[in-house]
Amino acid sequence: MFKTLREDIDATMARDPAARSRLEVALCYPGFQALLIYRLANAFWRRGFHLLGRFVSQLGRLLTGIEIHPGATIGRRLFIDHGMGVVIGETAEIGDDVTLYHDVTLGGVAPSIDSDSQRNQKRHPTLQNDVIVGSGAQVLGPITVSRCARVGANAVVTKDVAVGTTVVGVPARAVGDQTARREEQDARFLAYGTPTGDIPDPVARALDGLLSEVHSLRAQVRDLENRLGPSADAEESDSEGVPANHKTEANGDGAAEKGKSPC
Repeated sequence: MFKTLREDIDATMARDPAARSRLEVALCYPGFQALLIYRLANAFWRRGFHLLGRFVSQLGRLLTGIEIHPGATIGRRLFIDHGMGVVIGETAEIGDDVTLYHDVTLGGVAPSIDSDSQRNQKRHPTLQNDVIVGSGAQVLGPITVSRCARVGANAVVTKDVAVGTTVVGVPARAVGDQTARREEQDARFLAYGTPTGDIPDPVARALDGLLSEVHSLRAQVRDLENRLGPSADAEESDSEGVPANHKTEANGDGAAEKGKSPC
């Protein structure tokens, strides 16, 4: 137990330059305090004292602003930075060396009706090792965020995220050259799970592709008009060269032959 607590403190100091001592982390960091209370509540939960476990977790929520269900599964060296508003659901699973920022939700998407059929069912996400989830992100449903993935701030994730992938937006989409990003992420820590360089917008990229296609089609139409221009003008001049009364007489004769009025 003491080894686990020491690892949690060391993880905080390794990922937060504002932490200057282990004592400061123990006394002033709500993320560490919430983990400490969670481990106590989880011990009660695993031994069948569910009400006591929930009561202890509610005390932790009141003291730290972080809500961790005692039934959740949390690995080693979890770092919850700032932490206010973090919610971790009952069937959520978190691997080792994961980082969560404030206002992150690991929630479910099951409807509130027929709750009895949903008990003891997987309803919340699984975060594998070395995942970073930025502030305000919502990871919803029984999905898997694979190892070394990055979830950008305020993203809404409802589908599985591949290994080493960075996702941003609503709904969350992968961004950039993922092969290069995996190599880059393996070498450094990505604060808030959000790249600070050039982040290509998938929607803007699609619109740019459509605009390019429109310009190409316009050029093709203009080329066809230039090719057909002389012949089209000749046909138009021939048509205009026919006298109006001749057209009328022709039409009238045709109509008369059929026994109909020219009008």
